[in-house]
Amino acid sequence: MNILLVEDDAMLAAAIRERARQEGLVLDHAADAESARLALLDNVYSVILLDLGLPGESGLSLLRGLRAAYNATPVIILTARAQMSERIAGLDAGADDYLVKPFEFSELWARMRAVTRRSEGKTVPTLTCRNVVLDVARQAVTCDGQPVPLSAYEYRTLLVFMERPGHIIARSHLQTLIYGADGDVESNTIAVFIHQLRRKLGEDIIETVHGQGYRLGKDVA
Repeated sequence: MNILLVEDDAMLAAAIRERARQEGLVLDHAADAESARLALLDNVYSVILLDLGLPGESGLSLLRGLRAAYNATPVIILTARAQMSERIAGLDAGADDYLVKPFEFSELWARMRAVTRRSEGKTVPTLTCRNVVLDVARQAVTCDGQPVPLSAYEYRTLLVFMERPGHIIARSHLQTLIYGADGDVESNTIAVFIHQLRRKLGEDIIETVHGQGYRLGKDVA
């Protein structure tokens, strides 16, 4: 089992990591939402253990973003917030389970096993544009049935367009959707991603709408 722990309490994170090691589990640790997103770009996890009270962006916001992006990885919220309203908010945002601190590690492992069993067989959509298919669950793209390797940000750029067929997306808004509100990137980076997608998937996959932005090719969707 490959676990992502999103927790800003260094002592608690170290304790969970050590107990996971003793159980023969692989655990990565992220101390904030942005570090968690970067970890999720490069890894597929069996389960995410998520603290709500993160510095900066909250765990609840991170969870909503994951579900909005079709990330169906099971999530167990770990928090000191025991109020029923907090539990309901977490479950409504897409959490699979909720465990209040302090907790017994044996219960945590049991809950992880339960949510991963329940997640088996769950389906998430595939998005299709003519000869291009984006498998959201596997974060994989094929063109004419052949796999097309994309960088993490090329994939995220394509996902934005395929989720919004027919919509014109301004470059500044596209940048926010890909990098987040605090993303600081060079002015030509988005154009580079689009150029690469056109090179790999066909020139008509993304259309430039002069003076407005870009959209999925109108003859493609």
